[in-house]
Amino acid sequence: MFRPVRDEVRYRGPFLTVVGATFATEDGDEIVREYLRHTGAVAVVPVVGDEVVLVRQFRAAVGRDLLEIPAGLLDVEGEDREVAAARELEEEAGLRNVGELELLTTYYPTAGMADHQVWIYLARATEPCAVRPASIEEQHMTIERIALDAVPGLIESGEIADGKTIIGLLLARDRL
Repeated sequence: MFRPVRDEVRYRGPFLTVVGATFATEDGDEIVREYLRHTGAVAVVPVVGDEVVLVRQFRAAVGRDLLEIPAGLLDVEGEDREVAAARELEEEAGLRNVGELELLTTYYPTAGMADHQVWIYLARATEPCAVRPASIEEQHMTIERIALDAVPGLIESGEIADGKTIIGLLLARDRL
């Protein structure tokens, strides 16, 4: 068992913090690890008929556009995760959730380097609404509808390469 001894903030940004942390083992050894503290995120698989609604947006870390399920940070103080998911669905995909959001899974995308956690929901009942982009990337994103039957081929070809999107789409297909 590892016990936290101390940590030091090395960098603090708007939604992530770099931490240097020291942990002690049961036999008295100490290890130092750096990791990211992250606010967390939500994502939604919006299904309309036999299609899923995805967004294509620029991702600076990989330097290209990715085809993804609507998603966003848990960056509004005190906001419930389901409320955040519904907000992101409206902002990015122009869909208002009018039914129950079903939690598909919660996972850690990069547990070896961050405490970042993502909650992925399924939205089966939506109605169109105005898109409300909240960032420059969102102002330039496009909305695409993909047949659910096409999902495995798009993942295999690399057209869909985002982790949360792959997980969400495959779980949604199994649930439906």
